[in-house]
Amino acid sequence: MTIRVVVADDQELVRAGFAMILAAQPGIEVVAESGDGFEAVGAARAHRPDVVLLDIRMPGMDGIEAARIVCRETDSRVIMLTTWGQDDYLFDALCAGASGFLLKDVRRDDLVHAVRVVAAGDSLLAPSVTRTLIAAFTSGAAVRPPRTERLDVLTARERETMRLLGGGLSNAEIARALVVSEHTVKTHVSNVLTKLGLRDRVQAVIAAYETGLVVPGQRMAEGF
Repeated sequence: MTIRVVVADDQELVRAGFAMILAAQPGIEVVAESGDGFEAVGAARAHRPDVVLLDIRMPGMDGIEAARIVCRETDSRVIMLTTWGQDDYLFDALCAGASGFLLKDVRRDDLVHAVRVVAAGDSLLAPSVTRTLIAAFTSGAAVRPPRTERLDVLTARERETMRLLGGGLSNAEIARALVVSEHTVKTHVSNVLTKLGLRDRVQAVIAAYETGLVVPGQRMAEGF
């Protein structure tokens, strides 16, 4: 199955470079290039791509607003692009529905990998971006008032799974912590996302902090 991609960046050389790299890969087709947020939204509406690469800062409509519209109106998954890891808009971009966040100096192989991972339904963040996100939560800058009522729809085991997700644990690590199979963990994760109306693991992490299920700095499980 071919992964259809839209690349949006106001810098022509960056946009063309990313498009060229992706178009050269087997199983990936770049269906459109856009120079601003308005064009990106239009391309997403017209082509219904699997993945949209959005520069976070663009003229007219920025990448965050474009991501919000794309995620609301289509099934396309969004990867945000930025020039550096400590981006002031990181949290807002993820809350807008972005499934990935990469630096523009990303290596060729990592770019291709990111597109494939996100197209498959998973989420992906560059390590430096992950550190920024955690630091924001720890400082309190990104924390919203706890909304614990959202968790009422979850079973006790689903809450525990979400708590471990919030700590950044992989499915394999969660399985070891709960002493269950990875298949069971995948079922719990799927239930958490479905019941809370979340798009992916990134939003599950955000929700874990927003609801107070995870406290910044707490230890998730013995050995991790």
